[in-house]
This record gives sequence, structure tokens and C-alpha cells, in this order.
Amino acid sequence: MQPKIHSAPAIVYPESDGKPMAETDLHRNLMFDIIKMLTHYFENRNDVYVSGNLLIYYEEGNPKKAVAPDVFVVFGVSEKPRRTFLTWEEGQTPDFVLEVASTSTHQNDIGHKKDLYASVLKVEEYYIYDPYGEINPNFIGYRLVEGAYQEIEFVNERLPSHVLGLELGERDDVLGLYNPNTQEWLQPPEQRAEQESIARKHAEAELAKALAELERFRANTND
Repeated sequence: MQPKIHSAPAIVYPESDGKPMAETDLHRNLMFDIIKMLTHYFENRNDVYVSGNLLIYYEEGNPKKAVAPDVFVVFGVSEKPRRTFLTWEEGQTPDFVLEVASTSTHQNDIGHKKDLYASVLKVEEYYIYDPYGEINPNFIGYRLVEGAYQEIEFVNERLPSHVLGLELGERDDVLGLYNPNTQEWLQPPEQRAEQESIARKHAEAELAKALAELERFRANTND
């Protein structure tokens, strides 16, 4: 009698770590705004993936080896939606990571996560920001140089990101993204929609004015 050969059970990489997303309104809103601004900024590129609070698994066969950055950007991969990010399948790891820190997470952000991002995931740029200013310093950035993180120096009160081609800094006491090429701040979705609405109404008013002028001209010509 031939012995039965049992296939090894498939390894499951959970989509959740089982922990609730316990964030303050300020932390959550900032994280979502940064993700949406970056998504809009890279919308014309199909090789840039922007996400956050998504589990990144970095060791094949070991579901315990995972991390979920608040915000991260990966270059060289498809922009398609994902349920998890498996580095060995993607062939890439994040190039940019932002952690929105608090007093309860700061030690992990500045300790374990910093070591993980530098030595294992090789994240080129890592930023830590505390929106409440309870941590000193409340904003710091690191760039990977020869395998180790070096602190990024402020320029015009902002931290330049070589990876993104943007600068990170506070605007009205809230972390924002500044485009040095256009010399403009990226707008959160709500502000961008409001400005687009205002611009559209202005354009419609100008068109209506031009049409009215044309009608008056035609009327005077017919007289």
C-alpha cells in the first residue's frame, strides 16, 4: 500500500493584524490626506503605488514578518489596488515611508521600525511626524546612505524628499507637501475640489459675460 502524500498547507498572509485602527481624528485625517495628495500627484504614472495602513509582508513563508506603515510609496510596481503587499512577489519594497507618530508609538517608530526600514526593507526615505507636537523633535526625516539612515536637514523649514520630488513641511501647523517646481503646496482633496469648483464657476461666469457681450454686439450691428 502506497503511503498517502499530503501537500503542505498553503501559507495564509492575513489582510489584518487583528488590531483596531486606533487613531485620533487628527492622525487619521492627516494620514488619509497625505495618501490622497500623493495619489493625485502620481495619477499620471502607472508605475507608482501609494498606500497606507496596509500590511507589507517581507519574508516569504513567515506571516509574522509584517509591518503596516501609515503612508508608503513604492516605485516600479503597478498602481493596482492590493489586499496585502508581498515583497517577494512584487520584487520591490517601499521607497518612502511616513509614520504619523504619537507618544504611545514613538519608541517603536524611532526604534524597531527605523531599524526594520533601514536594514531589511531598505526604505530610501523615512519620516516621522507628531501632529500634536508632544514629541521632541516632532518632525524628523532620514535618508538611506550606504545602508544606514542619516538625518535629513531642513531647507526653508521643510524636509526635501529626493524620492518624491517634493518637500515635507508644516503649513498652518499641519504637515503638508510642497512642490518646489511649481512653488505650490499640494491641496488636500476637499480644498482641491473647492478650488476647482470656484475656478469652474469663474470660467462659467466669464463665458456668460462673453456671450452677453456678443449678443449686445449683434443687436447693435442689426440696428
